Amino acid sequence: MEFLIVIVPFVVLGLVVIFIAFWGGPSAAREAYLTRGGRFFTFSMIVLYLALGVAVPAAVIASRPEAEGGTGSLRSKELSGKDETGKQLFIQNCKSCHTLAAVQAHGVTGPNLDELGGVDKQRVLHAIEIGGTGDGRMPPRLLEGADADAAATYVSHVAGR
Repeated sequence: MEFLIVIVPFVVLGLVVIFIAFWGGPSAAREAYLTRGGRFFTFSMIVLYLALGVAVPAAVIASRPEAEGGTGSLRSKELSGKDETGKQLFIQNCKSCHTLAAVQAHGVTGPNLDELGGVDKQRVLHAIEIGGTGDGRMPPRLLEGADADAAATYVSHVAGR
């Protein structure tokens, strides 16, 4: 998607140049714009916008391989019921803050769970219980009971893989 930041201004500039070229210069283009132009120009602009706005994005989306929400060895791994529950709980409650490649999470405030060493279930449960490191950046007991256990199990299975 970053490439759109570069391409979109050129497409807009190209459309402006085409508009000016069709109508014989800036003053004629302004007059054509104000008087709605001819039918050929209107039809060609509609076709151009449909091609650039619908057909190209549809072709790009259709050509992308299907991903199951993971990376590397986790891409095709089947999850158990508890891990699937933990994954959904992580997505709902933790993804906005933490980075975890298994769910393509790119959080901004919490630690990158893939880069932390020794992410085991007890460590994750303790972090959920006290709120991260206990410094107040993460709410304590964000998840409790079976939900906390499922999320901790999932994170311990996928972090750093």
